[in-house]
Amino acid sequence: MLEKYEKLAQDKFTGVNVKQHPEIVPYREAFRKIGINPNKYPCSVEAMFKRLSKGKKLPHINPLVDLNNAISLKYTLPMGTHNLDNAQDNIEMRLTNPDNDTFIPLGKTSEDMEKPEAGEVIYAIGNEVRTRRWTWRQSDQGKITATTQNVFFPIDGFVDVNKGQVDQAVRDLTTQLETIFKVEVQSGVVDREHSTFEWK
Repeated sequence: MLEKYEKLAQDKFTGVNVKQHPEIVPYREAFRKIGINPNKYPCSVEAMFKRLSKGKKLPHINPLVDLNNAISLKYTLPMGTHNLDNAQDNIEMRLTNPDNDTFIPLGKTSEDMEKPEAGEVIYAIGNEVRTRRWTWRQSDQGKITATTQNVFFPIDGFVDVNKGQVDQAVRDLTTQLETIFKVEVQSGVVDREHSTFEWK
């Protein structure tokens, strides 16, 4: 599935300036509005398309992450794959608390811990930053392993721009997870009108 949507993405973006594509522009504009330089810190889906447009492949990481990346490419949406095993607090999208929040980049150790900047939009569990700069980069603490039991897939979109694509991606991801992995899936929406989503 990942290889299929990689090929379609390469065809779609051959000879195209990825950052000017109409499906990418809203994320770049949103990044600017919240103080993130999208040229330096592109959202995850833009980074994937840039890589593919240069003829490069995405690495096969594990089945869950590969599925996540395939759906992300299919619908041109930034998505994440977070391990929630042993999470002692809620996962939140919020601004940083630079006095307490910490981030360990994927593939690094606590010796490489970073302190996010003040006012940065993040996904976090307690003071453990799971994704820096909204949808830019995930942490090592949230990586999926062979023993992961509980997974959170954030799918980030805009109510007035691509809500239909988000809804389709949720349904598609749910079907694939239930069919391939035989697991229970719960989904919900968090937006301005609904600030929380509770799962069992």
